[in-house]
Amino acid sequence: MTASTPIHHARYLVLGSGLAGLYFALEVADRGPVVILTKHRAESSNTRWAQGGISAVFSGDDSLEEHIEDTLAVGAGLCNRDMVTYAVQRGPGLVRRLAERYGVRFDRVGGDEHAPFELGREGGHSRRRVVHHRDTTGHEIERALLAAAHAHPNITIHEHHTVIDLLSWSKVDGSRGCFGVYALNSAADRVEAFVAPITVLATGGAGRVYRYTTNPAVATGDGVAIAYRIGAAVANLEFMQFHPTCLHHPDANTFLISEALRGEGGILRRADGSDLMAERHPMGSLAPRDVVAREIDAELKRSGERCVFLDMTHLDPDYVVARFPAIHARCMSVGIDMRKDPIPVVPAAHYMCGGVVVDRHGRTEVPGLMAIGEVAMSGLHGACRLASNSLLEAVVLADGAAQACDDFGRGPPAQVHPWNEGAARDSDEAVMVSANWEEVRAAMWNFVGIVRSDKRLERGRRRLDLIREEILEYYWKFRVTRDVLELRNISLVGSLIIECARQRKESRGLHYTIDYPGLRDDQAHDTILDKRSGPRA
Repeated sequence: MTASTPIHHARYLVLGSGLAGLYFALEVADRGPVVILTKHRAESSNTRWAQGGISAVFSGDDSLEEHIEDTLAVGAGLCNRDMVTYAVQRGPGLVRRLAERYGVRFDRVGGDEHAPFELGREGGHSRRRVVHHRDTTGHEIERALLAAAHAHPNITIHEHHTVIDLLSWSKVDGSRGCFGVYALNSAADRVEAFVAPITVLATGGAGRVYRYTTNPAVATGDGVAIAYRIGAAVANLEFMQFHPTCLHHPDANTFLISEALRGEGGILRRADGSDLMAERHPMGSLAPRDVVAREIDAELKRSGERCVFLDMTHLDPDYVVARFPAIHARCMSVGIDMRKDPIPVVPAAHYMCGGVVVDRHGRTEVPGLMAIGEVAMSGLHGACRLASNSLLEAVVLADGAAQACDDFGRGPPAQVHPWNEGAARDSDEAVMVSANWEEVRAAMWNFVGIVRSDKRLERGRRRLDLIREEILEYYWKFRVTRDVLELRNISLVGSLIIECARQRKESRGLHYTIDYPGLRDDQAHDTILDKRSGPRA
């Protein structure tokens, strides 16, 4: 392996195959070869599981300014207003581009393909502005963009490739910059190098750092970890959004129950049938996610119940099935008919509002390295994400990166060092990996969850420090596997989340601590970490 590392060249190297990565690839592909790496199948992205839609202003009774103000309000004083304005203004045009250029079949009024978009409403929105495809919007976007990518002769997708680390110019000539990656080809069981002037992180989120999450298995924070290790700044990782309504059932414990159900009139109820949010927020069950998740968490702790219930039974049953066919089918598969039965739900880790620090064009502070989508921290979300602004950010950053990328990197060096595995050998202690996985996720859920305290954060920090020592020893001792690489990344991201949380001495948005229950204006700043100020990489 050491002497025969395959080296692949491209003009653009994209890590991830969700909306952000695919859109960027399609927008630049006419300029030169694009290589997309994905560690599982191409369709296995967070995008595929997005149910709600993309928020953008299309209604005559809505306005860009109202969308901006809703985003700022939910972001709890930490949004970058310039970024919010930029994203909201570009939203309608980019949604149209997805539909008209790439064939995304968003729902239209009356089912007429020439009619205006049908608009939904979700938590925190004052108007209907969520463009969707039934309750499987992400699946439809993934379908359309993947079909376009497969059809483009300049785009090559390599499945089952897990990035180990970014290739750094500092090891070539001492300068700062990125020119590609080392990646494990799991199918061939070998490490390969991919080099390019531009490397784009589109790796999604980190929900799998928590025991209970709506995220698919691929969401292990890889982009944040590898960017941090090369020296990029990361920020606001304490703001992990817990979705209030994950289906509570032993056979479907990662299935998301979309916020759009509450947008269409669903009501959150206690076990006794009373309205959970009636006296808790002016928007009731459509309050922002951080508020609803905390109220559910408090209710479960107070009552000792295992879940609360989302009630759709008062709505027209035919409409419920037509609007939410996938959710209805999944619930029916476990014996819940949401036309007649309230849906048992609990909060679960969902969306990372922080990430790798970028500008509006997805540029990091490391030349040649860009970040787009959930992995990025652009300033759009602040301390809490407005529902369906995630896909908006993904396409806005991807579009901006496609415009700016050619002036950001430089050609790779003439020679690339082969992967050197040293004295590493095949593992005979795989049980350590699975045990450490469980320990990391349990520690994060128990000590860095919806409600936090200084004592809990310190306990979490100490536990992850010990676990990470074991993981790093294992990493250097044995040959790399996907499990080990993901574990290495997720444990680092866990430590970064804890360190960001320890630095924020207030409760703001998604970060709620019993030691500092109030919001302080003098704390309205981003918590920024890099290798000089944060945990050991």
